[in-house]
Amino acid sequence: MTKTAATPLDWHPFLLRWSGEWADSLPDDAGRDEADEAARRDRWLGFPPASEERIAAMEARLGRRMPPSYREFLQVSDGWRHAGEFIWLLAGTTDVRRHDNESGLADLFEEYLDDDAGPDERRDADIWRRGLQLDVESDITHVLLDPEDVDEDGEWPVYTWASWRAEAPERHANFAEFMRAMYREFHSLHARPADGEPEFANDTTRELDALMEQARLEALRGHGERAVHALDEAKEYGRPRAAGLGDQIRRLLGQTYMVYFEDVVTDPLYAPELLPALVAEHAAHSSRDDSTLKYHLRGAGDDVVSLAYATLEQVRAGTYRYTAAGPFGEAVERARERARWGDTDGAWRTLLDALPEWQPLGPDHLAPLGWVADPLLGTLLTPERGRELLSTPRGGQAGEAPDPTAGLDPDGLAWLADPGPDHDLTSYRFVLVEDVEPEDLPGRLADGDEAALRVPMSSAEVRRRLFGGQREFSSYDDKALMAVGRAGTRWSFAFDGGPADFHRQRFVSPAAAAGAGTRAVVVWSGLRNWRGEPFFHLSVAQDGAEQYAFTYADGEISRTGEIPGALDPDRFFGSRAEAAETERSLLEAVTAEFGVRLPRHALMNGRLHTLTTRSWTRPPGDGEVYAVVSIG
Repeated sequence: MTKTAATPLDWHPFLLRWSGEWADSLPDDAGRDEADEAARRDRWLGFPPASEERIAAMEARLGRRMPPSYREFLQVSDGWRHAGEFIWLLAGTTDVRRHDNESGLADLFEEYLDDDAGPDERRDADIWRRGLQLDVESDITHVLLDPEDVDEDGEWPVYTWASWRAEAPERHANFAEFMRAMYREFHSLHARPADGEPEFANDTTRELDALMEQARLEALRGHGERAVHALDEAKEYGRPRAAGLGDQIRRLLGQTYMVYFEDVVTDPLYAPELLPALVAEHAAHSSRDDSTLKYHLRGAGDDVVSLAYATLEQVRAGTYRYTAAGPFGEAVERARERARWGDTDGAWRTLLDALPEWQPLGPDHLAPLGWVADPLLGTLLTPERGRELLSTPRGGQAGEAPDPTAGLDPDGLAWLADPGPDHDLTSYRFVLVEDVEPEDLPGRLADGDEAALRVPMSSAEVRRRLFGGQREFSSYDDKALMAVGRAGTRWSFAFDGGPADFHRQRFVSPAAAAGAGTRAVVVWSGLRNWRGEPFFHLSVAQDGAEQYAFTYADGEISRTGEIPGALDPDRFFGSRAEAAETERSLLEAVTAEFGVRLPRHALMNGRLHTLTTRSWTRPPGDGEVYAVVSIG
């Protein structure tokens, strides 16, 4: 039904349909003036056609030939009643006139112009002086044709402005597009009849509802982005559920602005799936003012509102857990376990492999959505992965599976030397332990009450926890808050992306303690450290004893034990290579020697368990000076 700006409008059937639908939308007992009553009775909102002589006389009076779409309209109806809900009478040949800033809006818009104002901003001001006014009777709504902006087809844009809509005028490519927009506005405002009004059902609504049903099936067959265009068209006409269906697709594409799942989220059947996504976005952009959430839940029953606030509390506390029924729900649990230890690529594949078995909660459910609010699973989503999900047939529908998206985690460790859009780790440290599960690392790296894992946190939350609650800082005590996960098939890791300063004389490697009964590797890099001299440390322990180690600092190398040739520091620090190249080569060598990797996406964008280690520096010796700073 939607036509592009270049597509001519067949005016007579279009205006007849509009008039008949308007007449049918009126309550029988509503009070109407004589003109409206005649329009209802005749099922015609227009007037007799304008003759060519009348059109020519108008053009002579205004000194301009009218644009094609407005001329064609006048040849069918010389004016129009009820163009939308706020323009009660639209000008015919005798009523079109120059606006000449009659509204005073030119002065208003010119007040906001400055020396750097661009063409669009100046156009918004100038239109109120040069435009031709089409509104004759309206609810403080202005409609202007712009005779100075003529396209290749001879068309002029139409600008509308109403104080309650927006600060800037709304632009329509030509008069036909303006009338299409007003027709959609008429539909949108009548799609939900008030008490006592007749049901708003007609050929247009039936066509749109059939289009929505086709789009729903298309979405389940894996054509989500194609389906959303049809749903958006129905949304412009105000069709119930169109926004709620389209928003499910938009949210999986990473779009959150004005995504509220209207009509669907308040249905108790779908609320468990859609509320988490809605409240997670609310929690991310509000403090404790939840009035906007209430607004987006207007019309919901008490049970849905209660569920929304309970879910909001869980999302804010980081305790929300997404669940689903059947085989897909089982895959959700497996995916969460993989994401919990950093394997976000594996977690995503686990979800996608089970997606064909997913079943919607009802006909208005297009894809699993609650998982985007899960603190572990939500970080898996990217726009590319959202497209992959939407391109996967599901819900009992057949279709061709899409090509898998590329993983987000590079192999090995070398990525640590390459600044990315989400990180620039100029200093970091990590511990790798072989044949030990991540949950067992606290017993090897921490003591007492600190020998336990905390709930998963993002890197930003780690920084807030590290600096926000600390009240005492010591120049010798260096306990690290480290993220924990798997570093490959046989290794676990603890990682600190923002370590304290490296103190060579007092540094104590945790490798020996971590490697009791197994093997452990410690790396601390500051080769691109902006706070001081570059440094790099590597130590390897076996069965609780350090086997070998080296430290590069202050331009010198110190070493202990028999270092394998592949890790010999002379290979890396014997030239004037750039720090990043040296760092990358070292990390590639560690990767090859031990067959390990660190999960970039989980460390930089996901959530991982954390632990607080023992101090990485020894207590001060006799005569050594240190400082302790206490805050309030």
